[in-house]
Amino acid sequence: MNLHMNIGPIVALIAGILILLIPRLLNYIVAVYLIVIGLIGLFGTGSLRI
Repeated sequence: MNLHMNIGPIVALIAGILILLIPRLLNYIVAVYLIVIGLIGLFGTGSLRI
């Protein structure tokens, strides 16, 4: 049995929860999210299978 998940929705869920808990982190969370999604888009996930 193989379990394949995309990392984008997981990161978005964690970011959303953190924004709800600590609204001052919004700028940092959005910046990190955009950087991570951009890097994944440029380089692909490669052998990363979470």
